[in-house]
Amino acid sequence: MASGSDKVVETVIVGNYVEMETEGEPKGIKTKVSNLFWHGGSVYDAWFSCASNQVAQVLLTLPYSFSQLGMLSGILFQLFYGLMGSWTAYLISILYVEYRTRKEREKVDFRNHVIQWFEVLDGLLGKHWRNVGLAFNCTFLLFGSVIQLIACASNIYYINDNLDKRTWTYIFGACCATTVFIPSFHNYRIWSFLGLIMTTYTAWYLTIASLLHGQAEGVQHSGPTKLVLYFTGATNILYTFGGHAVTVEIMHAMWKPQKFKAIYLIATLYVLTLTLPSAAAVYWAFGDMLLNHSNAFSLLPRTPFRDMAVILMLIHQFITFGFACTPLYFVWEKAIGMHECKSLCKRAAARLPVVVPIWFLAIIFPFFGPINSTVGSLLVSFTVYIIPALAHIFTFRSATARENAVEQPPKYFGRWIGAYTINVFVVVWVLIVGFGFGGWASMTNFIHQIDTFGLFTKCYQCPPPASAASPPLPHHGLNATAAAPLHTRRP
Repeated sequence: MASGSDKVVETVIVGNYVEMETEGEPKGIKTKVSNLFWHGGSVYDAWFSCASNQVAQVLLTLPYSFSQLGMLSGILFQLFYGLMGSWTAYLISILYVEYRTRKEREKVDFRNHVIQWFEVLDGLLGKHWRNVGLAFNCTFLLFGSVIQLIACASNIYYINDNLDKRTWTYIFGACCATTVFIPSFHNYRIWSFLGLIMTTYTAWYLTIASLLHGQAEGVQHSGPTKLVLYFTGATNILYTFGGHAVTVEIMHAMWKPQKFKAIYLIATLYVLTLTLPSAAAVYWAFGDMLLNHSNAFSLLPRTPFRDMAVILMLIHQFITFGFACTPLYFVWEKAIGMHECKSLCKRAAARLPVVVPIWFLAIIFPFFGPINSTVGSLLVSFTVYIIPALAHIFTFRSATARENAVEQPPKYFGRWIGAYTINVFVVVWVLIVGFGFGGWASMTNFIHQIDTFGLFTKCYQCPPPASAASPPLPHHGLNATAAAPLHTRRP
């Protein structure tokens, strides 16, 4: 058994390879500039990455979720899932440090290898856990990338409607494919910083613009009215705070990954200062109208400020696409034996096939809003909530494993008993509420979108041409402008 001092030493050395490699080397101006904008591995870089990645296009769909949940439930679910997401991100960080420390005791060198979540599961719990983790993680990140493409097309349409949303998806698919040239999360320093500024501007634009607009004439706040709407909204919030599927890759980009433990919680607290005011203000202003407008931009009048918010969100969605897709690039590189190739151009060329199915799926399912809830209930629930909690329980199920753990649970959580209790609660809650009720509600809504609009729809939620305009639909059906409410029969 390792002594306490040995554990401290082993924990400290985790992730110090970059510092050891560059120690004592002279640094020119080019190197300093490159380090400033390109090479990020500090605690601050990790915080920017987490905060920037956690809330992107979902910022625009949270008011829609509030219209389904009602104001009080919307606020409570954000706080609840924010804390739950922070806990499971903490668990992932603990398991990563445990895995990496064990491997480094065996003299394994990770300088040319990016550790991923499925490898952590493999090293700690075996191949069956690896296979399950790989399947859920890759599928979630695949659809996470799809959602960013859909959001790009949905947003740009509010600036330029000369092209339909499907055509914009083609264009932005090609633009997002350029992320193949970004080697790893280590190189997202400037992008993460800018991304957070962009979401901060957009959130406060939504808040201020809604308050200045005031309440729409005859506005109603009737939510929640139906269980299917209620749980659809709840799973969108579950999705919002489930952005830590890339936690392992972000940690691996850090010089000292063991310092990650509280970063996600601090990032979540900042994100809540963006999501709560913006969602509450837009819902206050427009109420039940949001049930038929899943993108908050669609209800706000066009101004230079709104156009700026749209442009900034487009850039941010490009960044978030890279965040979601980069782990998929790594998996693909490892599958074809290109992961340790030092040629950036060869790796970029090898990564391109990953973008093709994402592009295709974004064209098939352009349902901005409903697809978030579906991904949240069916994929996020397992990927970043249930599997990490169960993995922590089974990794430290023996007394020896708990005694030799690199990181002991904090006293204020009740040590191991407290950690196990929280883990069991997370598994049961997410399995029943998130996957069970949420899966039923989100799939009902998603199928309704397919029945109403069809697959490959050319312009989802686009207003009809003026000559073909029909009387407005009531605002109490499922989401979608021009969608028939769930309880009515389509002719």
